[in-house]
Amino acid sequence: MIRDSFKAVESKIDPEKRLNTFEIFGYDFMIDDQYQLKIIEANTNPCLEVCCPLLARIIPNLVDSAFKIAVDPLFPPPNTKKNVYAWGGGTEVLNDIKFELIF
Repeated sequence: MIRDSFKAVESKIDPEKRLNTFEIFGYDFMIDDQYQLKIIEANTNPCLEVCCPLLARIIPNLVDSAFKIAVDPLFPPPNTKKNVYAWGGGTEVLNDIKFELIF
């Protein structure tokens, strides 16, 4: 569902093809009485408020993973190989990143 929503607006996402930028999108879902997953909305400015124990675990990991993918290739942390962070082309995989490349 998320992949399809990105494909639907592909030409609108970063039409100027700027380098070294990233954005976190938020998706809200609902499960109906037939257990079918429905997208309620997609947000370009999702709330990152840590208001419960579950979000206290999820949101810091989300932000950390986003920075590891977007920032670490440009400014690698000390004692790491640059190709470790090459998304889709590196020789190693970071086990702590929970993202999946869909677009």
